[in-house]
Amino acid sequence: MLIGALLRVPAQAIQRRLIKGLNAAGFDELRLPHMAVLQFPGPDGARPGTIAERAGMSKQAINQLLRSLEGFGYIVRSDVPGEGSARIVRFTERGHAAFSEMVDILRDIEDEWRAELGPERFAQLKGLLFVVWDSPLAR
Repeated sequence: MLIGALLRVPAQAIQRRLIKGLNAAGFDELRLPHMAVLQFPGPDGARPGTIAERAGMSKQAINQLLRSLEGFGYIVRSDVPGEGSARIVRFTERGHAAFSEMVDILRDIEDEWRAELGPERFAQLKGLLFVVWDSPLAR
């Protein structure tokens, strides 16, 4: 199996687990497409164009997801003072709560992976992923 699948399959499993956990915690409206906006480091304080770039999506597609999240009460979009039509995204209280729940779910997932792989191999996996994260390979 090639590296793309080896990285994609666990990432997709994590996203499905996040949505399932968020839905169970009362954030019923969230679906997999919302992960494009909510993924690390989250949208709070970012411009829609930056969020689109992070997600590898068009601004139009991200704005649809932002409208959805705004309608559900997770974010608000507001003008940037002195910057014409520039907009910035901010979490609402509900958005902060959902993002905090995501962090808790991700910690649980890490605990499960650590138990499955063993502490040493899990630390090695995470260390190697940090090396890739900081390298030209991730750009």
